[in-house]
Amino acid sequence: MPVKLRLQRHGKKGKPFYWLVAADARAKRDGKFLDKVGIYNPNTNPATIELDVDSAVKWLENGAQPTDTARNILSKKGVMLKYHLLGGVRKGALTEEQAEEKFQAWLSEKEGKVQAEKEGLVAEAEAAKAKAIEAEKAVNAKREADAAAAQAEAEAAAKAEAATEEATEEGAAEESAEA
Repeated sequence: MPVKLRLQRHGKKGKPFYWLVAADARAKRDGKFLDKVGIYNPNTNPATIELDVDSAVKWLENGAQPTDTARNILSKKGVMLKYHLLGGVRKGALTEEQAEEKFQAWLSEKEGKVQAEKEGLVAEAEAAKAKAIEAEKAVNAKREADAAAAQAEAEAAAKAEAATEEATEEGAAEESAEA
């Protein structure tokens, strides 16, 4: 029975959510599976991946073949590195302590990179938000200036109209006084 490590789709239309499973290669994509190894959520930024590393390594050691996408996910989380290091332990090139030390060093380095990426995304979002607020302040200031100019213009027009009415009233009063 050939076993594959592959993605099983869940979620709703337009919002996929995947389980990483060990399944018989002949089974349907979303059908029976032997073991749930982890989850993969591409909807978040960066994508959320939760894996049981030991279970995935066990399946790889037993001959399970990952699909291309599953292999990329396993590589990103260090499963393929751990599998490689355990191969070195079996051959006698490394001790288990050395392999575990190398794996932990890689994990800490990878976690630092992921954290830096998250901080960069947060900083980028804050910068975009600050830029939007500045643009909104500029638009509001322009509106206020336009409103003040329109109000001053209306007051000037009202004063001019009042002055012309006074002049016509004075002219009418002078004409009636002359008559």
